[in-house]
Amino acid sequence: MEGGIHKAESTEFRDLLYLTSKQPFILRLAFSAGIGGILFGYDTGVISGALLYIRDDFEQVEKSTLLQHGGGGRDRGRGHGRVDEDRSGRRPSILIADLLFLAGSLVMCFAPAPAIIIAGRVLVGLGVGMASMTSPLYISEASPARIRGALVSTNGLLITAGQFLSYLINLAFTKVTGTWRWMLGVAGLPALVQFVLMLALPESPCWLYRKNRKAEAEEVMRKVYPPEEVDAEIEALRASVEADVARQQDATLRKALGIVVVRRGLTAGVLCQVAQQLVGINTVMYYSPTIVQLAGFASNTTALALSLVTSGLNAAGSVVSMFFVDKAGRRRLMLLSLAGIVACLALLSGVFFAVDAHSPDVSLAGTAALSSSLSGVNATATATATATCPEFALASGILGCGFCSDAGDKLLPGACLAASDASRRACRNAGGEGGRRREWYARGCPSSFGWLALVALGAYIVSYSPGMGSVPWLINSEVYPLRFRGVCGGIAAVANWASNLLVTQTFLSLTQALGTAGTFMLFCGVSAASFLLLFLLVPETKGLQFEEVEQILGSDDYRAWKKFDPKA
Repeated sequence: MEGGIHKAESTEFRDLLYLTSKQPFILRLAFSAGIGGILFGYDTGVISGALLYIRDDFEQVEKSTLLQHGGGGRDRGRGHGRVDEDRSGRRPSILIADLLFLAGSLVMCFAPAPAIIIAGRVLVGLGVGMASMTSPLYISEASPARIRGALVSTNGLLITAGQFLSYLINLAFTKVTGTWRWMLGVAGLPALVQFVLMLALPESPCWLYRKNRKAEAEEVMRKVYPPEEVDAEIEALRASVEADVARQQDATLRKALGIVVVRRGLTAGVLCQVAQQLVGINTVMYYSPTIVQLAGFASNTTALALSLVTSGLNAAGSVVSMFFVDKAGRRRLMLLSLAGIVACLALLSGVFFAVDAHSPDVSLAGTAALSSSLSGVNATATATATATCPEFALASGILGCGFCSDAGDKLLPGACLAASDASRRACRNAGGEGGRRREWYARGCPSSFGWLALVALGAYIVSYSPGMGSVPWLINSEVYPLRFRGVCGGIAAVANWASNLLVTQTFLSLTQALGTAGTFMLFCGVSAASFLLLFLLVPETKGLQFEEVEQILGSDDYRAWKKFDPKA
C-alpha cells in the first residue's frame, strides 16, 4: 500500500533461494531490516481496532471526529520522521526509528487521556516515517545486485503482513481487560526485537564506500557475496558510487523542472502517488471496523473479525502484483485496478443508500422508557414520530447518539439515546422475552444489507491491491532520469503522504456531513477522474530501459504509447 514495491524479475526469486543457501548472512540482514515493514503495516492497521475501544473508554472521543481521526497524529509525525541518512547512516536511522516506535507504543499503552494517545501517535509516526524510507534503502544497498529487486519487493509484502497481524492481535485482546492498551502497546515488542538485531549488523556497504570507509565496505561485501563474485562487485560499487556522486552535483530542483522529460515524468509520478491515496484506501485500512459498523454490525468483535478479511485480501493482492506486474504492464494494471475501484465504490455507495432507506424507525415510547432509567431526561427523545434511525442520528449529530435495537428483531423500531456509557449499559440491560440481548449501535443503524457492503468492501481491496496498491511506487522508480531520481522521488513521496493525511483526516467528518453513501460516492468520482488522468498522462514503462522511457517522455507525441517506438 505505502512504502514502495520495487521491480523484481521472476529469475531473481530463484537466485534468492540459491544465494541465501550459500550466504545465509543475506537472509539475516534482510529479515532484520524488514521488520520495519511489519512495524509500518502493524501501526497502519492497529488503530482501526483500538479506536473502537478507545471510544468506549473516553466519552469525549465518542463525540469528537477530531479525536477519532486515529491516523492523524501518526501521519503528522510522518512528515517530520526523517533524519539526514547520508550523514548518519542507514543503520543508526533504523535504530532511532525503533526507539521512537517503542517509546510511542509505551506512551499509548499507559495513556490516561486522549491527548496523551495522540502524543504517542506522533512519536510512532516519527519512527514510521524514518523506517518506511530507510529499511528498504538499507536492504537495497546491502543486497547482491541480482536479487536486490526480490529482497526489496518483499518490503511491501511485509507491510501488508503487518496489517494482517494487527487485526489478529486486535481480535486476541478483545476479551482482555485493557483491550486497546494491549493492542497499541504490543507493537513495541517487534521494535525492540529489530533494535537488538540491528545492533549486530553492519552499516550498508554503499554508505560506507561513500564515506571513504572502503575497508569496512569490502568486509561487509565479503559476507554478502559468494567469494568468486566479491572483487567484481567491489569494482561495480566503486564505479556506481563515483558516477552517482558526479550526477548528484547537478541534480537541483530548478534544473530538473527546466527539462521537459523531467516535468512529464514528475507529472506522471506525482499523479500516480496522489491517486493511490485519493481513491480512499486508507479510510478502509484505518477505519474498516468503523465502516463495518456503519453497515449494520454492532459488535466490536464482529467488526474486527470481518475487517480481518479485508486485510488478508490486501496481503494476497500484494503477492499477485509481484508476479503479474511484469506480464500485464504497469499502466494497464493501474487502469484495470482503477476501473474495479470505481465499480466497487459505486456499489458501496448504493449499498449504504439502501442501508439508510431501509433502516428501522425510532420509537419515541421506547426511547422515553429507556431514558427514564438514566439520570435526568434524555434530550434526544424529542425527535418526531416519523424519524428513522439515520435521520434521527443526523438530526442529533451522528456522533451524538446511539441506536438501541428491538430485542426481537433489529429492523423493528428501536430507541435513540445520547451516546454514553450509561446509555450503552441501559440498552444492553433492557433485554426482551427470554433474556434476549438488545444491540447498541454506536455507529450506523441495523440493516439487512450489511453482508453486501462487506462483499463490496472485499472486492474493492481485491481491485486496489495488485494495481494501485503497488504500481505507483514502481512507476516512480522508472519515469525519472537517473540524476534527478532522488529529488523527483522525494517530491512524489511528499505528495503521497500529504494526500494520505488529507483523506484520513477528513473521512469521519465527511461521513457526518455527506453520510456514508455520499462519502463513498465522492471517492468514486475522484477515482473516475484519476482513471482519466492516468490514461492520458502516464506512460507504459514495461520492458523499457531508462533511456527508452526518457525518449518516450521527450517525444512530441508522447501520449501515443502504442504508436511510438523508442527503438526506432
